[in-house]
Amino acid sequence: MMALVESELFDVALVASDKPDAPGIAWARDRGLATFALSPKGLGKAAYEGALDRALRDAGVEVIALAGYMRLLSDRFVADWRGRIVNIHPSLLPKYKGLDTHARAIAANDGVHGCSVHVVTEVLDGGAVLGQAEVPILAGDTPDTLAARVLVEEHRLYPKVLAEFVNR
Repeated sequence: MMALVESELFDVALVASDKPDAPGIAWARDRGLATFALSPKGLGKAAYEGALDRALRDAGVEVIALAGYMRLLSDRFVADWRGRIVNIHPSLLPKYKGLDTHARAIAANDGVHGCSVHVVTEVLDGGAVLGQAEVPILAGDTPDTLAARVLVEEHRLYPKVLAEFVNR
């Protein structure tokens, strides 16, 4: 999220989180950005997503860029925002959808790993890939060392691809 904001390649209408104490929320507020922070605990998925949807629409959001958002969005929410939600995923999709991507790439003895920016659909990590960046897997890599190198590429790739997407 910070890399997206700092890129200044597009206007950020709202920074939202399901964790009110997330450091990124405080960081965004300190920069004068509008924020929405609501814990879904005790609300139920439909009520939480309804509140999120209202906040996004009230802020004039046109495209949702997920960054570190680890909750699965409901099919209804995705349908309501069809073609206007993008995500960064730490693998070269269609490989390694879901979690533990770095460990899985190492275990498979892949030579390269990386990240993908994709359109969010009802299928987990299944939408059209908009851009990718590769990172070599080095001898002795651990999931953590590989993740650190992939993160550098995520911060480079996501703002560029998102800017192309919102300005298309």
